[in-house]
Amino acid sequence: MLDGCTPRLPETIGRYYDRGYYQGAALPQLLAEHARTFTTRTALVHGEHRLTYRALNRRVDRVAAGLTLRGVRAGDRVIVQLPNVPEFVITVYALMRAGALPVIAPTSYRADEVGHLAHVTEAAAYIGPGVHRGFDHAKMVEAISDDHPRLRRVFTLDGPDGTSGGFATALSGCLFFPFSSLDAPMDPERTYDPNDVAFLVPSDGITSTSDAITSPSEWATAAPPLVPRTHNDYAYQTRAAAELIDLGPEDVFLAALPAGSDVASGCPGIVGTLATGGTVVLLDDPAPADAFRAIAAEKVTVTSLDPGAAQQWLDALDDGPYDLSSLRLIQIAGARPHPELAARIQPAFGCRLQQVFGRAEGLLSLTRPTDTDDVIQHTHGRPLSPDDEIRITAADGTDVPAGTPGQLWTRGPCTLRGYYKAPDQNARAFTSDGFHKTGEVARLTEDGNLVVEGR
Repeated sequence: MLDGCTPRLPETIGRYYDRGYYQGAALPQLLAEHARTFTTRTALVHGEHRLTYRALNRRVDRVAAGLTLRGVRAGDRVIVQLPNVPEFVITVYALMRAGALPVIAPTSYRADEVGHLAHVTEAAAYIGPGVHRGFDHAKMVEAISDDHPRLRRVFTLDGPDGTSGGFATALSGCLFFPFSSLDAPMDPERTYDPNDVAFLVPSDGITSTSDAITSPSEWATAAPPLVPRTHNDYAYQTRAAAELIDLGPEDVFLAALPAGSDVASGCPGIVGTLATGGTVVLLDDPAPADAFRAIAAEKVTVTSLDPGAAQQWLDALDDGPYDLSSLRLIQIAGARPHPELAARIQPAFGCRLQQVFGRAEGLLSLTRPTDTDDVIQHTHGRPLSPDDEIRITAADGTDVPAGTPGQLWTRGPCTLRGYYKAPDQNARAFTSDGFHKTGEVARLTEDGNLVVEGR
């Protein structure tokens, strides 16, 4: 287990193996298995660019070897700050295949946030866009590198000057490489411990914005802690979430929310779709016009939205003759939508709605396709795993009756036992017997469905 992480107890891991939740394969191993099974099926679509499963796996192999050739070592932490492009998927899998640890950073993060990640993780490298939506990410990394002496390799989708040159450039002690230079013959197959950390991602439940922060020291105090996800727990989450909605090889998932978010990545998201032989369509913005064109062109069957994007999609339905008939399921995640908004989605799009409450920390609660409309419109359904335990407590930690709002505590096969290098946070957020105090206010209905009401 990575230093700075709290491992699960051996007896707990054993129980999850016995019950079939953990299956002992690491995420990059699973991708290789999917490539052998689905070979020529389309795995990723981005605009006109398409990758089969075999091509995706081969590209992951060669990027992993290229990273090793460029000095990224097993155990290195590497910040990944990429939009919804094929390189995001390739990079995350390639880092894991090379034995390095992806640290997922939203593209909205700027110097304070990225610098904090570099400090906490002692990151050795950064992979991101050169310029994205007018912001120069390469210049940002160059500016913070002086304060982070281990951060000495930067890989960008284009060069630091906005070009796509093929040679390394030295700036402020960093070596800048174009992402296209990460191409080398495959390394020997690596062995993995499936209980090891697969990647680190900032908590999406404890958030702050740099607009309210005036100094790096304030950011260090207010920053979201990092969540370590293991191969076993994330593989289980994505597999179980895919099974819940009968996701299969004929499905097409539209990733319109940020690919690094848990809902777009693992509910079942990108990882779950690739586990079933389906196709992932990557879109960097959920704006209705582009999304509707992608749905019509690629015959998208499943997608995830937040309530704001869902409202925009509803408002735009009359703007053009879009063929959205392929859609069979829209997931709504993030804040709970107003029941009136939830009630409009199914008749407007002619598909089922699934409400999702997901946290990077691991708890995933979802409505079922067979639930009544009332349950789907008004609740977050039930936890994904039979072994997910939910407690709703008063301030003193005692359980409250069904229907009474209280603090949401949880533990289970996907829920972490502690944040990365955050002992003070862990002392507040976790009980001695492994329950995570989520900070959410929630209640359980009489029939056992979860309703999350806010923080």
